Parts: sequence; C-alpha cells; structure tokens
Amino acid sequence: MSLAARLWRFLPLRRGAAPGPRLPAGTSGSRGHCGRCRFRGFEVMGNPGTFKRGLLLSALSYWGFETYHVISQAAVVHAAAKVEEILEQADYLYESGETEKLYQLLTQYKESEDAELLWRLARASRDVAQLSRTSEEEKKLLVYEALEYAKRALQKNESHFAAHKWYAICLSDVGDYEGIKAKIANAYIIKEHFEKAIELNPKDATSIHLMGIWCYTFAEMPWYQRRIAEMLFATPPSSTYEKALGYFHRAEQVDPNFYSKNLLLLGKTYLKLHNKKLAAFWLMKAKDYPAHTEEDKQIQTEAAQLLTSFSEKN
Repeated sequence: MSLAARLWRFLPLRRGAAPGPRLPAGTSGSRGHCGRCRFRGFEVMGNPGTFKRGLLLSALSYWGFETYHVISQAAVVHAAAKVEEILEQADYLYESGETEKLYQLLTQYKESEDAELLWRLARASRDVAQLSRTSEEEKKLLVYEALEYAKRALQKNESHFAAHKWYAICLSDVGDYEGIKAKIANAYIIKEHFEKAIELNPKDATSIHLMGIWCYTFAEMPWYQRRIAEMLFATPPSSTYEKALGYFHRAEQVDPNFYSKNLLLLGKTYLKLHNKKLAAFWLMKAKDYPAHTEEDKQIQTEAAQLLTSFSEKN
C-alpha cells in the first residue's frame, strides 16, 4: 500500500467524501446557475459544505506531503549512516589484511552508486587478484572487474583523489593482458590520473609513490619498447631515475615507512644511480619491514637477495 493510501485510512472523512483531494464545485443545481450564500460576513460562491470539505482535504494533502518529505529525509540519513558503517567495516578489514573477507563484504554492494564504496571495491578486487592462490583465469577476471569498479567510481565523483588513483592503477594492470602497445598507449592517461590524485590530495603518500613508479618504469624501459613508444607518440613517454627518486623521497616525507615497496624502490633506484651506501640503507629498511601482507613478504625476500648480491660483489 502506498504512503498516501496509508495516510488516508486514518483521516476522519465524512461518509461519501472522496478519498483524495478534490476541487470545490463551482456550480449547484441541474441548470448550472451560480448560488450565493453568506458565511459569517464572507461571501462564498457555491456550496459551503463543499468549500469546507475542500479546505480540509487541501490541508490534509499538505500534511501528507510534509510527512512524506520528513520520512524521505530520514531514509536518506539512514542510507548515509549505513554507507558509513560499511566503510568503517571495510577499512578495518583492509588494515587487518583480511583481503578475501573485505572483497566478500564489498561485493554485496557492487551495484552501489557511492564512489567511496566503488573505489574500495576496485582495490579489493585487485588485491584478491594478486593473492598467490588466485588462479590465472580468476586473476584476469578480477583485474577487469577492478577496472570497471574504478571507472564507475570516477564517473560518480571526478573530484575524489582515490577514484583517480585506482582508475590509473587498474588501467595499468589491464595493460598486462592487452599487450605492450596498449600499455604504452595508456601511459599518458595513467600519468594524468596519478597527477590529478596528487593535486586533489597532496598528503596521499601512495599516489606520490605511484607517480615514482611511473617514472622508474619509463626510466628503465628497454630499447624495443622505446621503439614501440616512438611509433605510437610523436613525443613518447620518458623519465629518469632522478625523477623517480624525488617522488619516492617525497612519499616517505609525507608518511614515513607507509609502504614496504617504497623502501625497496628507494634502494633499487639508488642502485641504478650507483649509490650503494644509500641503496643498502633503504634495502635494509625494506628487509626489516614488518610483513603484514603477502606483498610485504615478497619485498622482504627481494630486498634480502639484493643486499646479498651486491655485498658479495664488494
């Protein structure tokens, strides 16, 4: 039963009154002549009973509208409170490293129109894709799924730094399945979204770190990929290890020890620049970083191997 119908059930209407608002009649009698009657000093055209009933119905209709308005506002507030509750649960699971539980929670709301939920769902899909126990077939599906969620988040809120950040990350991941040409072709788009994320939130260390990875990737691009880039762009994307190093240090200044991979890449970049002393310093920090995730464990192993390899050469 509609809200209007429920309200009318409780209204004390007289027998024969219509269950809804009705305009007062302008004529009386079968011949259509206008009647006039006096109502305590006011002259009213038509039947006084009809006029009073019209006033009553109009007032009740207004009351029904106001009630509906209040209920609608309450529903919006309740929905917002529910979203906040889901986000709190999601962030707790993310911080706890509960990757699969987080994905299961958020996929219940995959039809949501909320950008905050959607970019978190993109991140969760990508994180599940990167688990070692995820099959290659499942990984590919999750990577494309993550891109779709990130794209929707960006469509819903173009002013949200995380939507730009995760769209760029997911677009880069998809390039692994679409070939080197697609990956290079998307390079400028990815860079633009990382730069936009940093502009929107200069205190987000992850966005700054990712811009460093972009620079590092193009600084070490092999010659055959450079040839492809030259075919695709008049001015192909390029960068230097010095630029990458600047972003990694900037990320560390914004949020010290926020991410084991930033420590590892500081070490690797210093190795590329032939500064073994500073390379060892940052690789040691990466090796000793507390392992909360599978990625942290992989980074510990890589850092230890790099430390061993260049210490043996010395």
